[in-house]
Amino acid sequence: MSSEPLYLLTGVGKEYDAPTERLQVLRRIDLRIEPGESVAVIGASGSGKTTLLHIMGTLDAPSSGEVRFAGRPLAGLSVRARAELRNREIGFVFQFHHLLAEFSTLENVAMPGIIGGMDRGEALERARETLALVGLEHRLEHRVTTLSGGERQRAAIARAVLLRPKVVLADEPTGNLDEKTGRSVGELLVSLNRNLGMTFVVVTHNVELASVLGRRLELRSGELYAH
Repeated sequence: MSSEPLYLLTGVGKEYDAPTERLQVLRRIDLRIEPGESVAVIGASGSGKTTLLHIMGTLDAPSSGEVRFAGRPLAGLSVRARAELRNREIGFVFQFHHLLAEFSTLENVAMPGIIGGMDRGEALERARETLALVGLEHRLEHRVTTLSGGERQRAAIARAVLLRPKVVLADEPTGNLDEKTGRSVGELLVSLNRNLGMTFVVVTHNVELASVLGRRLELRSGELYAH
């Protein structure tokens, strides 16, 4: 592994204004994640898991502390620089797949490449290869509305890894799936982590999913603990 961590969070806190008080969601989070790790973050609803993931993905900013990604501080990045970072170096998988109904599976997966300026033909070819990695080579031209829930989430994962980002941040990736399908999606995440050498940080309530990842952390009352 590289001596430089992929993520280094130091004293990260997050507060929001509530009607009657200042709500503290994260408290003094210190976290180091190495390239190639797979990390599960578990915790009760409202414990701050999604907030932490959004801060790591530059979708939100901490109220205090510092986040460094691949040695670079994230604070002070322009809107454009954050967008480019999310397009090229950070992949996202959400509980709801957010696929575009008017496009085929192949076109959905190619979208990050097209948005990032890749030649359309090259983006589509990369999407074909990536869909084969997740076991959807037989569904390339299907509308995403015809896919099962598990297939849609596999397509969303393929989209997230299309450009081979440094990290994939997954927020409850099995939250909408039945137990068997959720298990297969978890196995896919582990396989991609091993085969692509890509870092995965997964927020989940699914204890079984958390157990197959390399490291488990727990958020309790906004504070992070080894699990």
